[in-house]
Amino acid sequence: MNNIGTLYIVSAPSGAGKTSLLKAMIAETESVRISVSHTTRKQRTGEINGQDYHFTSLDEFKAMIDQQAFLEHAEVFGNFYGTSRHWVEQQLANGVDIILEIDWQGAQQVRNIMPECRTIFILPPSREALEQRLHGRGQDDAEVIAKRMAAAKQEMSHFNEYDYLIINDDFEQAKQELKSVFIAERQAIAVQKSRHEQLINNLLA
Repeated sequence: MNNIGTLYIVSAPSGAGKTSLLKAMIAETESVRISVSHTTRKQRTGEINGQDYHFTSLDEFKAMIDQQAFLEHAEVFGNFYGTSRHWVEQQLANGVDIILEIDWQGAQQVRNIMPECRTIFILPPSREALEQRLHGRGQDDAEVIAKRMAAAKQEMSHFNEYDYLIINDDFEQAKQELKSVFIAERQAIAVQKSRHEQLINNLLA
């Protein structure tokens, strides 16, 4: 049986609740993993190296770019982020669905390499709600939040490049809508033919 996983891209402006939604969905969904990005930004309190991010020096990151080790990479607010191509390809080959939490620029890079990937965009219910969530995290000062709001407008303008759109107003509803995308994609003809080739051949013999 050829059991190939599906690559998903999930994008959203900072503060839209993307990470919380994905963590809640994955706790209820089998054979799905979130790719752990490499980053040059400083490790925050409570973050675990190798679990939240692979914290990497700038020199190490640049060396990986030269080695073409990234499926995608980008600079965000002065820090670099990148996705390991080898790890993603290995997980997909093992039949695991992989989620990339990346921005619209990274999504464009990945679509050029893996056009078969499925893409999901998450929007907040309003600009006011987005700003309140950014303030509520208590991680950034007013100047940084202003920059994040400006970047959010740019990010959100690319929503129509994606396959699916979810509005994160009610958390539980948004989680179920996100989960339904994964359930539906697993029933697609191409996926089912790959995963159940022997069964189908026996039924049609």
